[in-house]
Amino acid sequence: MVFISKRSSRLLLSVLTAIGVGLSISAWIMKPAPTPPPNIVLFFMDDLGYGDLSCTGALDYTTPNLDRMAAEGTRFTNFLAAQAVCSASRAALLTGCYPNRLGISGALGPNSPIGLNPNEETLADLLKEKGYATGMFGKWHLGDNKQFLPLQQGFDEYYGVPYSHDMWPLHPAQAQANYPALRWIDGNEPKQEIKNLDDASQITGTITERAVSFIRNHKKKPFFLYVPHPLPHVPLAASPKFKGKSTRGIFGDVLTELDWSVGQILGELKQQGIDKNTLVIFISDNGPWLNYGDHAGSSGGFREGKGTSFEGGHRVPCLVRWPGVVPAGRVSNKLLTTMDVLPTVVKLCGARLPKQQIDGVDWIALLKGDNTVTPRDHFYYYYRKNSLEAVRQGDWKLVFPHPGRTYEGFLPGQGGKPGPSTETHEFPAGLYDLRRDPGERYDVREQHPELVAKLEKLAEEARADLGDDLQKRTGANVREPGRISK
Repeated sequence: MVFISKRSSRLLLSVLTAIGVGLSISAWIMKPAPTPPPNIVLFFMDDLGYGDLSCTGALDYTTPNLDRMAAEGTRFTNFLAAQAVCSASRAALLTGCYPNRLGISGALGPNSPIGLNPNEETLADLLKEKGYATGMFGKWHLGDNKQFLPLQQGFDEYYGVPYSHDMWPLHPAQAQANYPALRWIDGNEPKQEIKNLDDASQITGTITERAVSFIRNHKKKPFFLYVPHPLPHVPLAASPKFKGKSTRGIFGDVLTELDWSVGQILGELKQQGIDKNTLVIFISDNGPWLNYGDHAGSSGGFREGKGTSFEGGHRVPCLVRWPGVVPAGRVSNKLLTTMDVLPTVVKLCGARLPKQQIDGVDWIALLKGDNTVTPRDHFYYYYRKNSLEAVRQGDWKLVFPHPGRTYEGFLPGQGGKPGPSTETHEFPAGLYDLRRDPGERYDVREQHPELVAKLEKLAEEARADLGDDLQKRTGANVREPGRISK
């Protein structure tokens, strides 16, 4: 038996206490600081085609900043716009829903009586609730009435144009249209008029300056920066600094300036020391408006373009960069859509999902490099007000007979004026294997009747849920758009 005096006991207790305190301090010092939630920068181009970046095949101009973004991140080659038209596509991006679920279709004009319902929870709403600063600089196009503008849809700051900048008195194809003056909107207030192409040439630079300023002002807290550039939608205009910079003409000049814009914003993230904690996503709202010819982009060889349910209308570039999180130099061919941005971003940022039903899927595992996962199984190609024109599962796409737009068989326009096209071409049914036939040229229905039956069943699920104007069906889960309060 060992006897310890009171004095020794007190000394031992003091030593042990000191050791314990030291270990606690050491553990506290060594414990890593909690990782702050990521900043989000979301670029959304207008009418940019799949083939309009030099890393996707563009010729006669280069997009070095976007090519670098692809090299430092992941390029997704099977990424689809939810619908191949302006307002519908934007509604899907910000809500994670098929736009026809929200009652939004087509391209809303000036003084539209409807807009995105403020009861819908947007990506900005959800991130703002989580403490994010939210800013948007660019084209809105989800209702130009004050009750529909971005400040009422979750954004703290907004500076941009309320709809497409061809919706003005100088429209080359609709010169007699009774369009009002096109004005910049600052917050909720109309500001200076965009009167002509010289004014329009300042659009990209102005948006870029506002976006860079937003980063500087909010660098010390998490932020969501949404940059929906109005260009390269027609009418095309480049600032004097970029005119004549490419051998592709004005379209190449515009793309050169848009690439510069991306470079300025990426550079500011690095300058402020927040580059490595920022997820940057670059996508487009739909494919190119092909009948504008030399003022339009390239679908990259996919069939048709904007305003159609073929791949040229829906397949868009998608670049994602987040140093140390998203693998660099990777190409992923998994099927994804603009609707999948919201559920992915809110989960990454620790925010909640919307309370109402959405259609997007979370692709975080794929984003971070797990190529074994397949986040999205199928996709519905809706167009016009609510017409189901095709369905896709995996690499198989079944197109239903439908009237629609075609650019094929018409000479494209020149010099900013559109060539002819038709909205009433009767497309026949067809089954396409997008692995071997991404141009959708060879109908293989007779060879795969079991696949036709499987995809027809999928279409029936879509019609029950969302409806189908072609079959005069009403969906059970379609919500109302916002309507101007009287």
